[in-house]
Amino acid sequence: MTTLATPPDVEFSDLGTGDPDETTPGGSSTWYFRGHNFVLAHTTLVAGDVLERGDQPDEYVVILPYEECSVEVRATGEVASVSGKAVVMVPPGSSAIVGVDDCTVVRLFSSRSTDLLDKARNRDSYAEPHPNVRPFEPWPDPPEGYRIRPYRLADLTVTQDAVRPGQIVRCSTFMVNFLAPRIGPRDPDSLSPHDHDDFEQCSLAVEGEYVHHLRTPWSKRRSEWREDRHLRCGSPSVAVIPPPMIHTSEAVGSGTNQLIDIFCPPRLDFSRTPGRVLNQDTYPLPTQL
Repeated sequence: MTTLATPPDVEFSDLGTGDPDETTPGGSSTWYFRGHNFVLAHTTLVAGDVLERGDQPDEYVVILPYEECSVEVRATGEVASVSGKAVVMVPPGSSAIVGVDDCTVVRLFSSRSTDLLDKARNRDSYAEPHPNVRPFEPWPDPPEGYRIRPYRLADLTVTQDAVRPGQIVRCSTFMVNFLAPRIGPRDPDSLSPHDHDDFEQCSLAVEGEYVHHLRTPWSKRRSEWREDRHLRCGSPSVAVIPPPMIHTSEAVGSGTNQLIDIFCPPRLDFSRTPGRVLNQDTYPLPTQL
């Protein structure tokens, strides 16, 4: 077994409540939160307002987590209208997200977007690199080139099972897993505690309530041992779970519970399972891993 440094604690924040980290002249509010390799921007976007990026160094991702949303994505001379639950890959360079309706938009940027790192409300937690996380390296460019690539969940025909527990897409920088919505609480006798060797898991709760069950592996120094945590959270909220913390998320809300898992860069284990990633033919696997 590989000996890993004792991990830092889970990073957690409610989103969309309290003072935002940024407000545009058009009235849109953004809350920034980061992991080791990425920044998450959660925006309540006002219709007609524009979220712009200039000289973006790499591909980024837009998530529309709710059906009641419609945006226009502009980049590299393209314009794409996207509505409903969706994941959109946006190319490097200059781009803009234009609100057609008032709605929630989540953007994901790799740590190469250095102008955003200090905007994150938990930036102090990453003042020093986390010892167990593999540093960010982008995956290969798509052979057909970068362009706007929208993936509407309603258009992704998929049978969700043990091989594919959600609707998973990836790009050169991120993997996004829209887990199947759960109506009512999860069966407490069918949880799935697991851990990761060298990457964080970002769990974005967009509907319902969850308990993130968290267990820190013991080191040889008892002074570093921690009690298990059972972090109850509503939505929207975000939890970033460091390796090798053992974790599982239990839906506990009485209505619809929806969780989106995010990984930066994409997960190699999921990507190596044939058919698990719905757009696997668009983005090649890295050859050096």
